Amino acid sequence: MRRAVDFVDDLAWPADRAGEALAALARAAGVEGRQAPLVPAGLDFANDDALETWLDACAGALGVDIDPAPSTYGDLDRLLPSAEPLLVRVPRSGVPRFLAVAGHRGADLVILDPSLHRRCIAADDVRSLLRRPLDEPWESSADDLIQRAEIGGRRRERVRRALLISRLGRERIVGCWRVRMAAGESFARQLRGCGLASRLGVLLAAHLAQWLLVVGSWWVIGQGVLAGRLDVAWLLAWALLLLTSIPFRMAAESAQGVVAIGVGAVLKRRLFQGALRLEPDEMRHAGAGQMLGRVMESQMVESLALGGGLLGLMAIVELVLSFAVVGAGAGGFVVLVLVGWIGCVALLAWRSYRRQREWTRARVDMTHDLVERMVGHRTRVAQERPERWHDGEDASLERYARLSKSMDQVGVALSLMPKGWLVVGVAAIVPVLLAGAPTPERFAVALGGILLVAGTLGRLVGSVSLLNGARISWREVAPLFRAASRTQSAGDAVALLARRGATSTPVVEAHDVVFRHAGRGAPTLQGCELRVSRGDRILLEGVSGSGKSTLASILAGLRSPDSGLVLVDGLDRHTLGGAGWRRRVAEAPQFHENHVLSGSMALNLLMGRRWPPAPGDLADAEAVCRELGLGEVIDRMPAGLGQMVGETGWQLSHGEKSRLFVARALLQRADLVILDESFAALDPETLRDCVRAVTRRAPSLLLIAHP
Repeated sequence: MRRAVDFVDDLAWPADRAGEALAALARAAGVEGRQAPLVPAGLDFANDDALETWLDACAGALGVDIDPAPSTYGDLDRLLPSAEPLLVRVPRSGVPRFLAVAGHRGADLVILDPSLHRRCIAADDVRSLLRRPLDEPWESSADDLIQRAEIGGRRRERVRRALLISRLGRERIVGCWRVRMAAGESFARQLRGCGLASRLGVLLAAHLAQWLLVVGSWWVIGQGVLAGRLDVAWLLAWALLLLTSIPFRMAAESAQGVVAIGVGAVLKRRLFQGALRLEPDEMRHAGAGQMLGRVMESQMVESLALGGGLLGLMAIVELVLSFAVVGAGAGGFVVLVLVGWIGCVALLAWRSYRRQREWTRARVDMTHDLVERMVGHRTRVAQERPERWHDGEDASLERYARLSKSMDQVGVALSLMPKGWLVVGVAAIVPVLLAGAPTPERFAVALGGILLVAGTLGRLVGSVSLLNGARISWREVAPLFRAASRTQSAGDAVALLARRGATSTPVVEAHDVVFRHAGRGAPTLQGCELRVSRGDRILLEGVSGSGKSTLASILAGLRSPDSGLVLVDGLDRHTLGGAGWRRRVAEAPQFHENHVLSGSMALNLLMGRRWPPAPGDLADAEAVCRELGLGEVIDRMPAGLGQMVGETGWQLSHGEKSRLFVARALLQRADLVILDESFAALDPETLRDCVRAVTRRAPSLLLIAHP
């Protein structure tokens, strides 16, 4: 086995060529024809923040997503042989160096070296390299224990590894990033990049072969019975054809599962990306009910579209072949009758779609109304007269029941069409066969074609119902799907890194900013001017509705002004990119626009900084919390910062949540911290402590409050 240092020297990319390594991995992920940006002069690669910023900028320019792939010591075996390319940082190498893992081949990893040659390295070698910094403090004690136990030979290394895994199994290994095509890329391109197009070809070929073998087997048995030649040879041929179809059926089922899971994963990732790229005003306009409805409909789109799409695709292939069988056995007249019958099926399918669409709208409207009523339950009980609590419910339920009945009637008629074809098909072939001198073979083929069409129509009708549901659900999900393709600048890495923390430039400048909310005539902000320099402590006061929170959201990058110019470190949003902007400006929005997520206290504190946390992040988070007066709360929690909070965990009071939001903003270590009415729920003593902590921790501060 080669020593780790040997293959690192041969295969590792230096930090100044990390962009080239990412470009090579992007090509392995299916993204072609894009170049990494040039390395900024004087970039300090030993600085983790600068390195992370540079990698993000390179990924944005290359059209890929680069996501941290943290793993524990014990789970590292599952991370390395993943199907996605990985960028792996070599631990403890002074100036950072990277391994570009393009994939795996058996027990080996395929590494792209700086010459762009593919080299195979044992996965155990790379695992040992990543585990080495954690192994070193414990190796001697493990060796002493093994020696005292007198374990030798081949068992020694296995026992040593087991001891280290039992001691270090939960320790995190960082410095690995997954490289994959950006979720906003073309959906078809993403499917091709995942290799699903070839899987779909395998599915169709296997299904076609299996269908032809089954038809051939029944043709053989039919020939033998009708010709009076049924003997052992014919039975063996029939059995052989049926047995031969089994492997093809298994291959088709396997390919169908792979395609369904792969397409579902790509769809979910794209919808999640779209949800993250929605503008805040879009989410406010939709409301909690509609957003919940979109989540529910996205699951329906995946299950219905994939199930109905694959079933319908295979049914169409079968239907085309069934046309040939019917034509060979019964002639053109029956084919024309079949075309007319399929036209009737299509008409009923369209009517079913329209009825199901109306029914779905009624169902979604009722869901939205129910969620909004539940969210505002306390307000309604306290302020609305009891006789008005159920206004409109009876009318909504009556309309829903009427639409359900109408939809069911069309659905029943559609489900009877395959059985109806048996009657119509047999009636159509009788005069054709009586008009000539039918042979037993022709009669068998004609009757077999009728039966094949009936079975195929049954599967086609089933797929139509599923696809109708998916198409209707798509109306709710489409905004998320389209939002994922919204272009977001990754930022000019050179300008971004060069200007970071420039003391001569204001942190934030706003010049002649104009903003108008959708649907309102008068602008909320008109000709707004603001300048925040480093070290400033600014108090912004104003009456409700004067635009304080709107200005804060513009400065934080959550909204874009209709006109005017907003600069951070002298750079605009396009140059900095969304991630670069958020690194410089952190906001704690008003209480009703901020949230405690169901998760650990640490997750809620550090989600704006990084997750999983790096060494020292948890200690920093606890220190900030104690400065803000949350020390007693953490001490009461059985698991400390690991305690689950939110709806399903430890319940925080209004004031505790407010301080959690302030701590979350401070822990982002931004150049400007904006607090929007964050101290309104605090008592005077706690308020004094929080103000001291914020003014001490925030490099620059903009505090919004009522007069």
